[in-house]
Amino acid sequence: MRSACAARLRNVLNASAASGRLPEVLAGLDLETLTFILADWQVWARDDQLPPRATAEGGDWRVWLILGGRGAGKTRAGAEWVRAKALGIAPLGREPARRIALIGETLGDVRRVMIDGVSGLLAIHADGERPELEISKAQLVWPNGAIAQMFSAEDPDSLRGPQFDAAWCDELAKWRRPEETWDMLQFGMRLGTSPSIAVTTTPRPLPMLKAIMDDPATVITRAATTANAAHLAPAFIAEMERRYAGTALGRQELLGEIVDEQSGSLWRRDWIERHRVKECPELTSIVVAVDPPVTATANSDACGIVVAGLGADGRAYVAADRSLQGREPHVWARAAVRAYQEFMADRVVAEVNQGGDLVIAILRQIDETVAVRTVRATRGKWLRAEPVAALYAEGRIAHVGLHTTLEEQMLAFGADGLSRGRSPDRVDALVWAITDLMLDRGASPSIRQL
Repeated sequence: MRSACAARLRNVLNASAASGRLPEVLAGLDLETLTFILADWQVWARDDQLPPRATAEGGDWRVWLILGGRGAGKTRAGAEWVRAKALGIAPLGREPARRIALIGETLGDVRRVMIDGVSGLLAIHADGERPELEISKAQLVWPNGAIAQMFSAEDPDSLRGPQFDAAWCDELAKWRRPEETWDMLQFGMRLGTSPSIAVTTTPRPLPMLKAIMDDPATVITRAATTANAAHLAPAFIAEMERRYAGTALGRQELLGEIVDEQSGSLWRRDWIERHRVKECPELTSIVVAVDPPVTATANSDACGIVVAGLGADGRAYVAADRSLQGREPHVWARAAVRAYQEFMADRVVAEVNQGGDLVIAILRQIDETVAVRTVRATRGKWLRAEPVAALYAEGRIAHVGLHTTLEEQMLAFGADGLSRGRSPDRVDALVWAITDLMLDRGASPSIRQL
């Protein structure tokens, strides 16, 4: 009954707005109806902000995937869906949910965007129904007893144990450990009659996101940034279109499209996918390549740390990406040495353009026995990467499992030597590793190349 009434009101308001009579129509409504209209999301929501009733096959959906550009209204749609689930507002919430998971890239993002944001959960509830934030317990509690717990995609194991009948995953395409976090969540979706998940994200070409899209239990809605233009600064819309209209970045960030690779990139996704393997064969040589950052702040480039080995079949295998963001020298050095020991590597290959002998000294402070080969960049990043990309094109390099962030950098690596405007730290480490294994075969592991 409520949804039918909301649908009729939406039609009336849309028709009034189209004819320019909306102020007149609103002025003629009584206070009770106006209060109902203002509080009912189904009246104001666009069609793409409401989930379809069923999957393409006609059954109930398990995952509602909302793909949209920046500012397209994804957060509001996700928050309103959680509100409806917690309060049992039909048709979005057939019965009140008991336990809800709120998962963001970090706990800070959950708090800042999903809860406290201008379109977050605390902002969209009326006074009598607003949940209380219990920050010490990292949860929201509604007056009816429904509870939403906060989780970070940086800590997938925190999802072991809890169980839910609903979950909201925000900006999944930015998660640092998407596969592990998503898998742990699935095991916890075991409450209620039909547990379901809403995912709000600007898309990126992640294999996991594509797998979710291809799942028959997923329904998808899409929205471009311009669909929400009425709630955005006109200058923002104009500037974004001026700068990014027609570009690959604009298609992804404004139109909400999945763009597999940047035009002009050295690498292609099919080169990686075609030769991906689940396990390493026996390796005859293993290296840990390190591309140290210039600075150690939270906003600095990451320290690229990539493990690769040479197989008896003559192919190189990329085994691990252990890169760290904005870390002090002793932290990334410890991570590099840990990878060296874990994979029983033959040597660490470290770029010393920025740190010189200090890079070796830091590594040897952690493990004085570590074998280090230093390399110095004398050519641009694009020129150094070209022969490595050629090996990928020839099918001579295989990735062992998924290395999502590394692969994104590879597919966005442009002629300017940058990846989406930033230094390609992980790609740099990859290039040093493959160069050492396959292109500088005559170099001795103990020789410092300065």
